[in-house]
Amino acid sequence: MPGARSTAHPPGPPTPAHPGTAAPGAGGSPADRPGTGVARASERGGRIVAVTIAAAWHVAIGLPAVLGGWPHLAAPAVVAAGWLVTAGVGALAAGRLLAGRRVPVRRLSVLLLAVDVAVFAAVGPDQLFTAANWAWSTLGWFFVLVCWGRRVSRLVVLLGAHSTIALGALFGHGATDPADLARYAMYGYGTASLPVAVFFGSAAITALARQRAEAAATAHAATTQREAAERARRDRRNRLALVADDAGTVLAELAAGRADPADPGVQRRCALAAARLRRLIAESDDVPDPLLHELRAAADLAERNGIRIDLATVGVPPALPVRIRRRLAEPLTTALVDARGWARLTVVCGPDEVVVGLVTPDDGGPAHGTPDATGPPDPGPDDDQVTHLDERDGTIRWTQTRWRSR
Repeated sequence: MPGARSTAHPPGPPTPAHPGTAAPGAGGSPADRPGTGVARASERGGRIVAVTIAAAWHVAIGLPAVLGGWPHLAAPAVVAAGWLVTAGVGALAAGRLLAGRRVPVRRLSVLLLAVDVAVFAAVGPDQLFTAANWAWSTLGWFFVLVCWGRRVSRLVVLLGAHSTIALGALFGHGATDPADLARYAMYGYGTASLPVAVFFGSAAITALARQRAEAAATAHAATTQREAAERARRDRRNRLALVADDAGTVLAELAAGRADPADPGVQRRCALAAARLRRLIAESDDVPDPLLHELRAAADLAERNGIRIDLATVGVPPALPVRIRRRLAEPLTTALVDARGWARLTVVCGPDEVVVGLVTPDDGGPAHGTPDATGPPDPGPDDDQVTHLDERDGTIRWTQTRWRSR
């Protein structure tokens, strides 16, 4: 604007409406996807289930079996030590999983496989297929804990190594009869299928929860945007009708000869209608600082009418709804229409407060609140956040609007 002076800080990039809710299909990290929170909650539920199963199986089934078969074990101390080591590994893995931290897969896997070998060697041939050989049915669940969040191929490899160790123990203990091999196949299938099913099932449920959440978020966003667009269109149509009514009345009076174009009052009504129409158009512009944009539009129109404008801004206005911006700008627009010669417009902004002030010469024109004055719109909802002052002392007229967050 020629002749204007501005000290506004350069606007930063637009802030997203809500950080962490990117539109579906948009770029960004997976954490920005709408279904991430739901998927994370579902996946955490799967972790809790896996930890519960492993702990219950190890304590409620494995420990009584070891104690009950203690006299019949070839090396009971080794079997008990393996049980304790596995419990420690499980506690470490469970703690990390529940805290959302990564589990050291390789080291814990090697430790569990070493326990597997020691227990199969220490139970002896008579207890090979009994509950006292807790490693056969329990270690699969600890493999699930160790491999949680990784590729399923790791779990398959560990279960395959577990089955290989069991088969080696069969041959090492001389249990090579067809009945023993059949029992081995049955044990191998039973101890591997359930952990794999839980592992796959949790991943599938998590993926399904993410998809459902993203679909719901997309539908909700579309509905919200449609309703917001409809409200904006309806409000804009109503405001445009009010402005058009004012302008139409003046034009009708001019056309019918009931109004004199040379009359200062008629000129003021025309200028005010033009200023309101210009501000109405500026309200819908997509700009970084809508309030400053609307004030500059009003100041530009006043400058075209021969008024020297001095504009100063401090700070960056916060995001304000159209209703609040209108309450801040309307009194200033009206005062600019009444201004003669010069005007000084200041805008001071903070994160929770915006103050807009206008100083103009007091030429004895219509004062705010008189029948001839055109003041701000009637108070609407939440207008207690915006205050309006209009003072004059015969020399200058001072108009101020202030918004302060609650």
